[in-house]
Amino acid sequence: MGRVSVKENKNMYQLKREALGLSRERASELLEGISPERIEKIESEKSLPHPDEVLLMAQGYKDPALCNYFCARECPIGRKYVPQIAPRSLSEIVLEMLASLNGMQAKRDRLIEITSNGRVDDHEVEDFVKIQESLAKISETAEALRLWEEQMLAEGKINMDLYKQFRGEKRKG
Repeated sequence: MGRVSVKENKNMYQLKREALGLSRERASELLEGISPERIEKIESEKSLPHPDEVLLMAQGYKDPALCNYFCARECPIGRKYVPQIAPRSLSEIVLEMLASLNGMQAKRDRLIEITSNGRVDDHEVEDFVKIQESLAKISETAEALRLWEEQMLAEGKINMDLYKQFRGEKRKG
């Protein structure tokens, strides 16, 4: 195994590789197509990873959250539209989702009232913004559930064949 980095501000890619106990050379073998030199450039932030490299790292390191990290923090479009999702337990995600959904009936009715005329009038803007924020929270919680699901699939904690069967996906190979 190669030298262990003593750098203080390590990025997520380096932290994940080191948590797995992989040298850059071993990671390069695992990530077919990314050289140790390229891994060093990504980890030292001399170069941003390309989306296909992030996909390879997410798959090879069995950490789908790397994709969200990239989109939310490094992709110019994603920084504007993709929230960074912190990994959470299933119970935290479900409770957060239920809390968000419980208050939506009244907000749904108010949204219909606000938008029924095809515009948002000045006296409706505050309520409209609050409703949009509530919807964004539900969306983020749904994304957290999707990331949790992908992590469980990557770790083999959800039966991939059954999962694909119920999703209507065909098996590869």
